[in-house]
Amino acid sequence: MSEAATTPAETPRLLDKYVNDVKGALKDKFDLSNVNQIPRLTKIVVNMGVGEAVENKKRLDAAMVDMAIITGQRPKLCRAKRSVAGFKLREEMPIGCKATLRGYRMWEFLDRLISIAVPRIRDFRGIKSNSFDGRGNFSMGLAEQVVFPEINLDKVEWVQGMDITMVISGGSDEMSLELLTQLGIPFKRD
Repeated sequence: MSEAATTPAETPRLLDKYVNDVKGALKDKFDLSNVNQIPRLTKIVVNMGVGEAVENKKRLDAAMVDMAIITGQRPKLCRAKRSVAGFKLREEMPIGCKATLRGYRMWEFLDRLISIAVPRIRDFRGIKSNSFDGRGNFSMGLAEQVVFPEINLDKVEWVQGMDITMVISGGSDEMSLELLTQLGIPFKRD
């Protein structure tokens, strides 16, 4: 699947930057002979685990509404795979939600994450760069959903964290780190 899955009125800013600047820089830096070897962002998965939904179903409903506002698409409901008596959890009980972003929505979300949401994190000193999985994919967590400007603080009943996973082709943590750095993700300096 190419970067142009659906065509909006104008191309996202980060997609332009990737195509015009970052691809060439990555190809030169890593001395890649084939353009298909250049790492690219394939998809972004946003996940909210709502463990408190076992006692209060409204928590999950609020999380799904907030995720729909943040991502711009309807999230998928996630259910428990097995029963755990200690957590009062039964199999198939709804306990979270997730949204998979691709194409233009993915680039718009990443742009809002980098330029608006991350700077609004309290006591922010940079994102840790040790969260790569060995295959080039990067995961990060946010402690609260209110860092996104789309969320109205007055209407938030419960603060909910989320996990964001960026799936990157290329298979190398080093190349993925360079890609995300050039796209503008503020990693913590060692």
